[in-house]
Amino acid sequence: MKKSRFVSALLGIVALVASGSVRADNASERGFVILGGELSNSAVTSVNDIDEVLPRMKALGLNTVLVPVYWEFMEPVEGQMDFTLVSRTIQRARELQLKVVFLWFGAWKNSMSCYAPAWFKRDAKRFPRAMTKEGKPLEIASCFSDKVLQADLKAFSALMRHIAEKDPQRDVVIMMQIENEIGMLESARDHSPLAEKAYRQAVPQALLKALNIQKQGSWAEVFGTDDRADEQFMAWHYACYVEHLAKAARQIHNMPLYVNAAMNSRGREPGEYPSAGPLAHLADIWQTGAPSIDFLAPDIYDTGFKSWASQYAMPLRPQEGGKVKNRLFIPESRCCENSGVRALYAFGEHQALGFSPFAIDQASPRETETVTQAYNLLSQVFNVKQQNTWGLLFDQDDKERVIDDEGVVMTCRHYFTLPWDARATDGSTWPEGGAMLVRLGKYDYLLAGSGVVVDFKTRTEKNQEQQKALGEDGFAEAGTASHSSASRFTGSRLGLLSVDEVTIDHQDEMHFLRRHNGDQSHQGRHARISVGDWKILHIQLYEYK
Repeated sequence: MKKSRFVSALLGIVALVASGSVRADNASERGFVILGGELSNSAVTSVNDIDEVLPRMKALGLNTVLVPVYWEFMEPVEGQMDFTLVSRTIQRARELQLKVVFLWFGAWKNSMSCYAPAWFKRDAKRFPRAMTKEGKPLEIASCFSDKVLQADLKAFSALMRHIAEKDPQRDVVIMMQIENEIGMLESARDHSPLAEKAYRQAVPQALLKALNIQKQGSWAEVFGTDDRADEQFMAWHYACYVEHLAKAARQIHNMPLYVNAAMNSRGREPGEYPSAGPLAHLADIWQTGAPSIDFLAPDIYDTGFKSWASQYAMPLRPQEGGKVKNRLFIPESRCCENSGVRALYAFGEHQALGFSPFAIDQASPRETETVTQAYNLLSQVFNVKQQNTWGLLFDQDDKERVIDDEGVVMTCRHYFTLPWDARATDGSTWPEGGAMLVRLGKYDYLLAGSGVVVDFKTRTEKNQEQQKALGEDGFAEAGTASHSSASRFTGSRLGLLSVDEVTIDHQDEMHFLRRHNGDQSHQGRHARISVGDWKILHIQLYEYK
């Protein structure tokens, strides 16, 4: 299968199912989506670990587990491969009906070469390290060394052949991550002798064309000599290195391939974060240098979840006459009590390929419960035919979003914006509220989530609305009644025909649980799901004058 055909299938709305990479039992229009969790970095270093952790992940409601493959365990003696852990992972996942995304911890993990085998680490002459400008060697293998590349490539290719043997139809292993959070630390670029030689060479024509740069010359002549320029130099060479592994993988056992990035957050400069990794501002360089990679994925741990996610869910560069959309996949996100609503947001707003809290095997029940609850809702909502979707995610500072859906104006807010919940004003930090909002048809919506409230108005009604303080009983506060000086209302209004709490089965059938009316809908003013509750509401509207 050619790359262009494969990518178009992968990045389309039918996701992996259309590409033949996953056989989903209950595939919706979205195809198979990854309701995942990534294991901690030492979770599968023995057979006992695998046997203990995978059933727990199944019980949490995951359909996919992201599992590291450690080079040091796979090739403890140079040239001698041991696939015990990989084979056991595939076997147990198949028994539990789980999918697996393997993470190749090869030459680099979080920039460092900490998972390389001992024989590799001890032979710095054969496998040289990156260096700072001052000549200090780093615990980072140099991507400019062909011997580093060949050792890594040999092991990774052996891994792909083994997976092809154990899972030839890709029933279990659905995707591969190549390396982990590649990047330079301490220095914006490698200053080893091999790197300096490459730095003096001319910038490749393919990159100049992709970046629409007319100037030619060495890296310093084209990009300058500051840290940002050094980062671009390294990004190109990291991408080219990864391309060697990706091309080999495609020839051996073709499946989706991606690389993940540690974010350039908190105002840090190149060298202070894993610089030159597959970051959004380097996307054109990475996509040009590693065309066999299907998408770039963000690891989101810092605040500003929505902003980070949006950077990886936008068209990045033209390809074959059209725009390639970098399908959002979040392989790592901080596992916390907000994880569930963040997952709902990612799938609702960006039609994400997948979401995966990191170290979910070590998280507390309070943290994993939100993931289980959200994945349960999502697995139901994905069964329905959707005309459009939105993601909602609110906190104490970002409390409101207004959506105009062809004249239906939905004002969506954090649940604690309602004036009567004591938790909103007790001095504690608000938990995030979030949901997936789905349009089924005209005046017909689903709201699946926790900690949100939504009201519905026509455009004319929204434009004429007057904010009034209402008590929990729905009555106006004293002194806020309408006066004769108010402008005359024109146009029509929207009302809640019904708000029903439902479940949805795999045949797209809704099952009624209870009607939300009276106090539960504030006497017909809004639909809401309290903080701590996880529900699907089926909302039907009507228009009146």
